[in-house]
Amino acid sequence: MSVYLDTSVLASLFIDTDVFASRAATFFSQADDVLVVSDFAAAEFASVLSRLTRMNQIQQSRTRAIFDAFDIWRARFADEEDAVSSDILAATTIIRRLDLNLRIPDAINLAIALRLAASVATFDRRMAQNARALGIAVADA
Repeated sequence: MSVYLDTSVLASLFIDTDVFASRAATFFSQADDVLVVSDFAAAEFASVLSRLTRMNQIQQSRTRAIFDAFDIWRARFADEEDAVSSDILAATTIIRRLDLNLRIPDAINLAIALRLAASVATFDRRMAQNARALGIAVADA
């Protein structure tokens, strides 16, 4: 089975000051499933790191080192998946469901997971709740 990693898990894996860092490390060390990281999640991860750097919460040299570590880790331990135009269309359909409380980045990540028939690993309770409402399994992360 495949597990799609959302940005909350990715950030926690690489930012050691993150509140979920130890939980992410435990999840990764115990993962038996194929881990999937999309180019979209990778871009969102880069956005998180860039924002933290601009806010002077992480030094630029540390951010560069995290980018390098992430790229190496992703190539070695994760299946890389590209977002496709149908993911955007599916995310639009998801967003138009007024019973869900989602932002478009989360909807895109969930649309990719749906297309891949993957479960989702997330530390975001709202995203997990919405994933379940869409029939997506949520991995114990």
